[in-house]
Formats: sequence, structure tokens, C-alpha cells
Amino acid sequence: MASVPSLQPQLCFADAPPAAQDVARGITRLFFNQDSFALCEVPLPNGRRADMMAIDGKGFITIVEIKVSRADLMGDQKWCDYLGYCDRFYWAVPAGFELAPFETEAFQPDVCGLIVADRYDAAVLREAPMRQLAAARRKAETLRFARRAARRLIGGLDPALASFA
Repeated sequence: MASVPSLQPQLCFADAPPAAQDVARGITRLFFNQDSFALCEVPLPNGRRADMMAIDGKGFITIVEIKVSRADLMGDQKWCDYLGYCDRFYWAVPAGFELAPFETEAFQPDVCGLIVADRYDAAVLREAPMRQLAAARRKAETLRFARRAARRLIGGLDPALASFA
């Protein structure tokens, strides 16, 4: 009988700096403890890719944009394109990251939450305000999230299908 391949978890940000992987892991743990479940590197219909997207038990969708360097943060001109696909939006950074830019109008503190994370945990420094998605968008995004999660799981069962996840 042929052996079944073991389920290998998909690494978040496999090509990113270790700090980004650590932040993603801490956020995943934070969300898990809040009964929310996240996927990394989620393509959006508008051609952008969310660093992390999570869904909670009430069906609310959260997008998290991870920044590990000031240059990456200051050069980010695309983050507003994520707002139409989530109920909440957070910036996430590693401990020790300069937080002052997140208080400026350019990064809309009235719209965006802020998380500091390491590989073991994360803390919400500023809650993201709820901006509920329209019902049709929520249904479409929830379905896309579920199907992407299932495709990734199938990739763990059959590595030949992993490239389609």
C-alpha cells in the first residue's frame, strides 16, 4: 500500500524575512485565541494580495498588512485597496518597530487598527473600527476564503495539487 503524504503546513511568507514570518505566526495565535482563523497571502479580486485574512465566528473578515521595515511601510501605496474586502483592517509590526507613522493621517488611524507581534503572541495596541461589508461582498469573500482554505488543505493531501492552492 502506498504511503500517504504527511500534512505539511503551508509556511506563511516562505520568501519573506524571518521577522515577517514571526509576526504572521503571532497574529495567527492571537486570532486563534479569539476564535478567528487566518490564511496568509490571500489574493483579492482587485489584483492585490492581503498579507493575512481572517474570518471570525460571526463571519466578519479582517485583513492584516504586515510591515517589518520603515522603508516598506513608507513605500506602501496600495493598502487602501484592501479596505473594500474586509470589515476590519490592521497594520502589524514586530516589537521595537517605530509606531509614530501609524498615528499620522497618511495611515488613517481612525480606519486602521495596530498590532505588535512576535513569533509567540501578539497584542492589539489599537482596535480597528468595524466597517461592515455589504451583504453581497461578504458572501463572495466568505466563499472565496472557504474555497482557498480547502484548496490549501488539498495541496497538503496531494502535493501535485499544491501549486493550484
